[in-house]
Amino acid sequence: MGTHWDRLDESLRAGVEATVAEYARVRPALESATGELQGRIAEVFAGTEVSPLFVVSRTKTVDSFREKASRMLRTEGEDAAPALEFPHPLRDLHDLVGIRVIVALPHEIREAANLIKRRRGEFDCREDREKDIGSVESGTYGYSSRHLILRTRGNEAVRSYQDELGPGVKATGNYLFEVQIRTILAHAWSEIEHDIRFKNVDPRAWSPYIDRQFTATAAMLEAVESTFSDLFDRYRAVTGYWDPDSGGTVPLTPERISEVWQMLLPHVDRKSDDDWGWASELMAAHGLTTTTDLAGLLEAGVITQVRQALAHRYSPGPDRLLDDVLLWRFGPRHIELTAGGDRQRRDSLQRRLRQMDAYREHRA
Repeated sequence: MGTHWDRLDESLRAGVEATVAEYARVRPALESATGELQGRIAEVFAGTEVSPLFVVSRTKTVDSFREKASRMLRTEGEDAAPALEFPHPLRDLHDLVGIRVIVALPHEIREAANLIKRRRGEFDCREDREKDIGSVESGTYGYSSRHLILRTRGNEAVRSYQDELGPGVKATGNYLFEVQIRTILAHAWSEIEHDIRFKNVDPRAWSPYIDRQFTATAAMLEAVESTFSDLFDRYRAVTGYWDPDSGGTVPLTPERISEVWQMLLPHVDRKSDDDWGWASELMAAHGLTTTTDLAGLLEAGVITQVRQALAHRYSPGPDRLLDDVLLWRFGPRHIELTAGGDRQRRDSLQRRLRQMDAYREHRA
């Protein structure tokens, strides 16, 4: 099978060798431009809510340049002359300079891309696409990343590189380069996969078991990323409950109580006959009418103590457990405010309060 260079037609070899030699000569100047562009991309995120884990860059190696410059077009017919896929690789290849922006979670990919594309004074976005080796449509797995092709605008480091190319190239400071944005898990997967699959050019080293394991690993990483995203969304929702300028001031309607309860205590059994309207009335009896009031009441430690104090024979539903938590916090006042003329309820609350008092006394 061999490399593209190994399979290159002899009639094209001299031209490719000359181009590779030219690239080797100017590569140091291109490396300087790469470092400059990496710094400019990193600066995009300064003072924003997007904080990449790291921003790295690479300038295509001479060997990698030779391999890509040696790619030939597929020709039809025996008499068709061989032709290169990239006849002018120094001009045609847009991945000689590559910047990678590595983020923690999938939603940050979109946010990072938008910030970069808004920097129109420095970069002109020529292409924006999702590169997904394992696509949802085909039912396969692989790594995915966002690829931007950007064009610099009058960059001085790029202009210095263009000067190195000689009089045949106009030193405008405008240059196409690639930015890849992906998560840390996708980055790790792609780096390891690239080392094993694509750097090993000996076809005898190929194994279907390796392909299978890479696919399985990609599926696991996708599940982990999904879980991390769910955890982040949950964290953001919960912190909003304490924000007076956000979700903290939302009134406690029955629907809101159900939503907050399921976010904070998803492990607590819910019954089909949960009475969230009654739960709202219980909260309102104590003047607790906002989301922050409910979040402050549903402390995990308090829930545990209430369960231990009452030693429920049957797992209580959220409405009953909320009643117990209010009794734990307000004691006799909760009985007076919510029992009314219901003697059976009053007796039940008093019995439960005695159990709570005995529990507290035992732990004191």
